[in-house]
Order: sequence, then structure tokens, then C-alpha cells
Amino acid sequence: MLHMVNKSPFQANALESCLKVAKKGSAILFLENGVIGVLSSTSFADKAKELAADYKVYAVGPDLQARGFDETAVVDGVTLVDYAGFVDIVAQNGPVQSWF
Repeated sequence: MLHMVNKSPFQANALESCLKVAKKGSAILFLENGVIGVLSSTSFADKAKELAADYKVYAVGPDLQARGFDETAVVDGVTLVDYAGFVDIVAQNGPVQSWF
């Protein structure tokens, strides 16, 4: 199953809600403002590292870049994908649950 999180963990509790039901080993994709949750420079970085150990964690690179960050800004264990990669992840990990 793929869980998509599009809200920053500093803005909403979408990720917390996701983690209440997501099974370890499933995929979590951070997109839009959700990419803030995988930055190594925030107070959420340790939690993001834990997620990368228990889940397949992805972030949409163009969404990260649109917010002024590059691939060096994310915690280890997060795989960056472009929009084509986003589509591939959805196709490979369905069904999809979006968390807003």
C-alpha cells in the first residue's frame, strides 16, 4: 500500500494519522508541502530517519526544489523521485491512501 502525505508535519497531523494505520514495510510518499517532513535541517529529522528504517520512503524531488531545497537537504534513506517516478510508485504500490 502507498500512503501519500502532502502536508508539512509542522502544519497538520497528516503523517501522524498515516502512521496509526500504515504497516511497516509499506511505502510513504511525501509530496507538495509534505516534503518538509524529510528535511535533515528540521526538528522532525530524527522521526524521518526512523521512518526510513521501517518504511519505503519517497519524496517528490521537484516539490522539494520548488520549496528551495535540493537532494542534499533530505535525511538518509529517503529516495527522491521525479514525476515519472511518482507515477511508477503509485502503479507499483497500490492501493493508495492520501493523508491531508
